[in-house]
Amino acid sequence: MATYLTQEGYNKKMEELSALEAQRPAIKQAIAEARDKGDLSENAEYDAAKEAQGMLEMKISKLKELIASARIIDDSKLNTEEVQILNKVTIRNGKGMTMSYTIVTESEANLREFKIASNTPIAQALLGHKVGDHVKVNAPAGVIDFEIIKIEV
Repeated sequence: MATYLTQEGYNKKMEELSALEAQRPAIKQAIAEARDKGDLSENAEYDAAKEAQGMLEMKISKLKELIASARIIDDSKLNTEEVQILNKVTIRNGKGMTMSYTIVTESEANLREFKIASNTPIAQALLGHKVGDHVKVNAPAGVIDFEIIKIEV
């Protein structure tokens, strides 16, 4: 199954992979030092270092899988006629409050950067709609009505 990423998201995943791989020597060193301390059957340091190594290798493996299946989204083919993934959408709620979100893939979502995953209720309600459309979002607090004010790339 393909994972869709922006170029920025792909670059971040590659940086994350490099950072994880850079931790390998330190963990190998910790294992070697713990092994030098003698009896491995009662060596908590050794067990902890081996577990850390296993966790690191699992993270690296998952990240490599994600990168191998990644498909880069070509943002030059995006339009602003209707809401689609990678669009920045400005919406207004019934109380007149406006907010802007960029709709991204699940692996790139980051609420601090106002990037919401395309599978969230808000994004699902917005996708395919145009400026001026009113959409209803089923939220835990109830149904919320939003008006689409602006769609940008």
